[in-house]
Amino acid sequence: MTNLLETERLIVRSWIPERDAEQAFVVMYSDSEVTRFLRHASRVTSIDLQRQRLIENSERMHQRNNGTGSWAIVEKQTTTIVGTILLLQLPDKDGLPTLDYEVGWHLRRVSWGKGYATEAGQVMLNYGFSVLNLPVIYAVVKPENHASIRVTQRLGMKPIGTTNKYYGIELLLFQLDAPEEWKGSREQGEQGKQGKKE
Repeated sequence: MTNLLETERLIVRSWIPERDAEQAFVVMYSDSEVTRFLRHASRVTSIDLQRQRLIENSERMHQRNNGTGSWAIVEKQTTTIVGTILLLQLPDKDGLPTLDYEVGWHLRRVSWGKGYATEAGQVMLNYGFSVLNLPVIYAVVKPENHASIRVTQRLGMKPIGTTNKYYGIELLLFQLDAPEEWKGSREQGEQGKQGKKE
């Protein structure tokens, strides 16, 4: 088990398919309220299918080997999985990865309204900027998903408008640029690389 990030109340860790599939399916992905705003392809209908989905996700993360993926959000106090947090390349309308990265989240219904999405989203944004050196991170939200829109606001993301560029559907697009302290360190690193070339 690999812990990626930690907050006061939460641990963000790798999924363990054999151990996590039942909990993920029962408390999250079998709940129509949780999956209401997810793409149809994200929905699963059995624990076995959920386990297979987690195995495939883990394999894709390993193949990409670029620090992106999706992770379990675990409540420290109870060690219960309360959701999923992701940082991935946004797919275009044909499902091919673009050069744009998104942060996203799904939480079990009993964990809604506790600030967990914001808490996990904040450390994932920090990870994207400080570890992966991303210059900008996006979020895409279905217009009727008011709870996720509020999370993007709490994360300080700027609304850009609607877009059909990703997933092949109309979505609201939000953006957060890398904070100045990380921009500065990234630019120095790039200048150092250029200096070595010359």
